[in-house]
Amino acid sequence: MTDGPSETAPDGAAPHADVFVPPRAVSGAESPVVDLLTGLGWDVSVKSWPALRAGDQLSWLFLVALPVQAFLGGMGAKLADDAYRRLKALVGRTPQPAADGAPVVLQDTATGVRILLGPELDEEAYRRLRALDLTRSRNDTLRYDVTEARWVSVPDGSEGTGG
Repeated sequence: MTDGPSETAPDGAAPHADVFVPPRAVSGAESPVVDLLTGLGWDVSVKSWPALRAGDQLSWLFLVALPVQAFLGGMGAKLADDAYRRLKALVGRTPQPAADGAPVVLQDTATGVRILLGPELDEEAYRRLRALDLTRSRNDTLRYDVTEARWVSVPDGSEGTGG
């Protein structure tokens, strides 16, 4: 089975994702994220996150802005094959940026919702994520609560940049 695009643009082009990296990221650090997305048929642009104020630090290593429902919908059909395993492996091997951070953050381009992906996520967490209605959580940040086995809202200011 080959991985195809999760969704194509109205003109038939590949769906698009922007991968943001911190200003001081090691050159090429984003390659595994880009490889995963391009392997799934996505067109990817890599951008540097704007410079931070003194004392601020990001609580993530990569922020991926894309239509999350289309991305997860495409993964839904592939959950049993290597696409799910590749995403989980990518998140699992990416260093944890901060005690309260997540290595990879997905940001939905339609709703502004940010989804924190950490190494603690299992297959059930990804299944529950696919089932979420992101339109009910506009501009919210979601983290998986392992104890409650559900996605929960993170209070403002506890992700993104901290200082």
